[in-house]
Amino acid sequence: MKVQDRKMTETIVLGGGCFWCTEAVFDQVRGITEVESGYSNGHTVDPDYEQVCRGDTGHAEVVRLRFDPAIISLREILEIFFATHDPTTLNRQGNDVGTQYRSGIYYDNPAHGDIANDMIRQMSQDNSFGAPITTEVKPRSLYSAAEDYHQDYFANHPNQGYCAFVVGPKVDKLRKTFARYLKVRD
Repeated sequence: MKVQDRKMTETIVLGGGCFWCTEAVFDQVRGITEVESGYSNGHTVDPDYEQVCRGDTGHAEVVRLRFDPAIISLREILEIFFATHDPTTLNRQGNDVGTQYRSGIYYDNPAHGDIANDMIRQMSQDNSFGAPITTEVKPRSLYSAAEDYHQDYFANHPNQGYCAFVVGPKVDKLRKTFARYLKVRD
């Protein structure tokens, strides 16, 4: 991506459980110009996967999204985010348990935090999930990219067990529920 192109994009960091799932979903969404798996909002500088998995760092597994707001709004991104993970389970997504799997929205632009908090407030009033939403909304801190082997994991390993049985159904849900947001593939 050219430097001038980045000026037209915005960034948001989302934690929705295992980053393989969240990355696989947003890799398919038009207007998302870059998806990177990483770690954010802990207390360790540049943690590695093993440290994060042990819970030693306080970091969440996340994806950093760069998006073109002329194509997709943050609100639309967050609609997809909330529909493709469970925002009501504290420090857990399915069988993945630990603070690294917490639901979180981490922002650089305070207006993004306002949008996220407004959406959560409205969904809570509407009882959209039938349980309290546990998604934390905070400024992004101590973000670092995950190791190379985690990037594009689902695309590179679609038949691996976890990918086939956990990631695949989330991607299928995106394709069925949010078909209007899918990138056009050749």
